[in-house]
Amino acid sequence: MTAFSRAAMIDRTERSPATFDTRWLPPATAVITVHGEIDAANASGFTEYAMCHTAQANGLVLDLSGVAFFGTAGFSALKAVETRCSVGKVDWMLVPSDAVTRLLHICDPDGNLRHSSTVAAALTALRNESQLLQLVTKPR
Repeated sequence: MTAFSRAAMIDRTERSPATFDTRWLPPATAVITVHGEIDAANASGFTEYAMCHTAQANGLVLDLSGVAFFGTAGFSALKAVETRCSVGKVDWMLVPSDAVTRLLHICDPDGNLRHSSTVAAALTALRNESQLLQLVTKPR
């Protein structure tokens, strides 16, 4: 599999204790990887970063497996991304860390946010879903 990288690395600083990076996989799937902490100080930056990729993507994987702390502002960011993806008809999936999973158990107890254990599993699920959608015939 060929990966195209259009990375826009945001350096970790005291004000933004996280890094964001994007890999593009053909045909139009963005894999956004986050390391560090998502809290009230940088959640809006994370939201903005993720949303700017939804306009160009058919699929989105948010890899938060490297997130050590995930506050409620991060959950609000995920809900905003979910809404944008729904409106834009972008299939997406989350790969949570233990910190993200803990918050999801509290804020999303019904498991409405789609998630997977690994990036590879998320990509496979998105591909399979896309193939199933292609099998549905259009009414005449």
